[in-house]
Amino acid sequence: MTIQRRDFLAAAAIGASGLLANHSSARQADEAVKPTGRFRHSVCRWCYGGLSLDDLCVGAKSMGIVSIELLGEKEWATVERHGLTCAVANGPTSIPQGLNRVENHDAAVKESERLIPLIAKAGIPQMIVFSGNRFGRSDSEGLDHCVTGLKRLVPIAESHGVTIIMELLNSKVDHKDYMCDRTPWGVELCKRVGSDRFRLLYDIYHMQIMEGDVIRTIRDSAAFIGHYHTGGNPGRAEIDTTQELYYPAIMRAIVETGFSGYVAQEFIPRRDPLTSLREAISLCSV
Repeated sequence: MTIQRRDFLAAAAIGASGLLANHSSARQADEAVKPTGRFRHSVCRWCYGGLSLDDLCVGAKSMGIVSIELLGEKEWATVERHGLTCAVANGPTSIPQGLNRVENHDAAVKESERLIPLIAKAGIPQMIVFSGNRFGRSDSEGLDHCVTGLKRLVPIAESHGVTIIMELLNSKVDHKDYMCDRTPWGVELCKRVGSDRFRLLYDIYHMQIMEGDVIRTIRDSAAFIGHYHTGGNPGRAEIDTTQELYYPAIMRAIVETGFSGYVAQEFIPRRDPLTSLREAISLCSV
């Protein structure tokens, strides 16, 4: 059964009690991690539902991670208290209900008018949005609608120095019917919106499923990518030698484009979560 972001917390099979017993040894080992990468390391909160946010912050900080992301506004203070940031705040749309439907635009604008000033005040650089599912619409129609919606949102983001990012997701395995499922579609959207405050979130796991040819795509589309997510394929497990993506080469390609933003780990740990996270950070520190 495919595990998706929206239902993972409810379905998590690893209990917090078993994880807490491993924290002491994991934290000691984590202290040896010294990232040497030329971008900033982040981690997606939803993958670690068996850990409290405080415990995740402690573990992440000890291994050189500077951000816990995909957080709601009630969680921002927790990461700030630990000396971390949130690289990406949750935005006004959901994965199925996004900007490709004109009837969603007014609510998205209203919530963005409230939320983006708070995001800026908290020092959070980016807010995530989604295209939404197709629901029978053509990609060209959905593109037109997303352009219209984003041209209403982008001036708000520009005025507060926040970048809006739309995530590329696969519609083959995890998010059936999702529209922004190909890099060329997303790149065309960026070109038509025409603002430095709108970029793509290139999820390596999702685009491996939909397109493959990850390194070439990163090189060709770098100007339109503002953020990256990792994940092992198949299964979104650890990004090690058990799966088909070779992350050291991918990270080198990202660095070679001049990217200096955030790369976030978004895999679902199958082992002790902090051990897996520490190994991923070491693997990606190129």
